[in-house]
Amino acid sequence: MSDISALEGRITAALDRIRRGLDRPVGDGAADAALQVALDEERASNAELVERVRLLKERQDTQVASLTARVETQRNQLMQLDEELQQLRASNVQLRDMNTKLREAVTTGLAPALHDAAVAAEIEALHAQRSADAAEVDAILAELKPLIEETPYAAG
Repeated sequence: MSDISALEGRITAALDRIRRGLDRPVGDGAADAALQVALDEERASNAELVERVRLLKERQDTQVASLTARVETQRNQLMQLDEELQQLRASNVQLRDMNTKLREAVTTGLAPALHDAAVAAEIEALHAQRSADAAEVDAILAELKPLIEETPYAAG
């Protein structure tokens, strides 16, 4: 029986040592501190990278929005220019028709109403040409404005 008691005491002591070993941190305290410092550095580096990615995404989103607005503005200007050109073409067709009729009238005898219509068509064609020119100038200025605004950055 005394052997059993001795064995029981030894087993209990071994279990106590194991329990104390589990409660104690594993490894060297200096190594743990070094690992903790390295972990903290990696966390700081990761936070910095996350912030940089966020800033890049914001910059990209801003540039995309700017380019989208610019494309939309140019699309609207081109539609306006196309509309002006269509009016110009229609006015020119009307002017040619009136000039043809006017030539025919001159050869057969001048009709005042026909002459007035020809002059009115010519004035309308001139207005349409002026509007088309103005739309074209606006489109060119819209293209040049961003380039002019970017010039100080390029020079610096």
